[in-house]
Amino acid sequence: MDEFQKQIIFWFSAPIYALLIPLELLLSHFHHWKFYTWKETAINIYLNLVNAGIDLVLRGVALFVLLFFSQYALPVSWNPIAYWVVLFLAEDFLFWLEHYVDHNVRLFWAVHVTHHSSEEYNLTTGFRSSVFMPFYRYLYFIPLALLGFRPIDILFMYAITQIYGILVHTQYIKSMPRWFELVFVSPSHHRVHHASNIPYLDKNMGMALIIWDRMFGTFAEELPGEKPVYGLTKPLDNPHHPVKIIFHEWASIGAVLKSKLPFSTKMRYLFNPPGWSHDGSTKTARELRKNWFEQRKEK
Repeated sequence: MDEFQKQIIFWFSAPIYALLIPLELLLSHFHHWKFYTWKETAINIYLNLVNAGIDLVLRGVALFVLLFFSQYALPVSWNPIAYWVVLFLAEDFLFWLEHYVDHNVRLFWAVHVTHHSSEEYNLTTGFRSSVFMPFYRYLYFIPLALLGFRPIDILFMYAITQIYGILVHTQYIKSMPRWFELVFVSPSHHRVHHASNIPYLDKNMGMALIIWDRMFGTFAEELPGEKPVYGLTKPLDNPHHPVKIIFHEWASIGAVLKSKLPFSTKMRYLFNPPGWSHDGSTKTARELRKNWFEQRKEK
């Protein structure tokens, strides 16, 4: 990135570290909201540092791949304003797509699950990174390179939208104006996304814009009588273990691959949604939601 872009990222992100997180932490303490505990905050920082280390190592690979495909870019002549607007919209959509895949393909859920494993929800939860995502995240940006967007600008725009994505990890802001929540992801929308309540599972995948969820049927409101319960549907036995917090889902997948099931069934465990089982002993989020709404109708 050029120096100007680095300055923009700094001035956007600095207030989060220097002001907003300490402020939310102090308000939580004095009002006894219990938004923070030291153990969960430490795990969030640890996962972010692991992710940042991997990302730093692989950043050159990501840039090389995007530069390679940019050689074959379509001859598009972009108006300067349209360039940044379309880049923002296209990148935000591709994030939604990546996020949707992460939630609906168990192989990728094994990477993403760490971000959802906390039973707390605060600004530091936004730093609770899916540590292995740098290995494949940049592949989703190849269409942007083919459309003529500079690889440096692609990575810059992703950094900016990530900063926004951190800001919505808060319980302090209950709601935003209606016009805002029709277009943009709000803290309320993202609380739904992190909740383990059955009607909220796999909903609100957007980073900055909620329009993709509204368009593709993955949107859900925060219901008045359904307070979000954060974490996984099956809590971890040791949620603060520095290795198990990253590899627990991989261990479960490994147990399936070592079993005597047919190869085709093992592959379905890899590429079907989390919760899928060949014998119906566990349910996917879609199946759980269907049963939940059917039971509500019967009452």
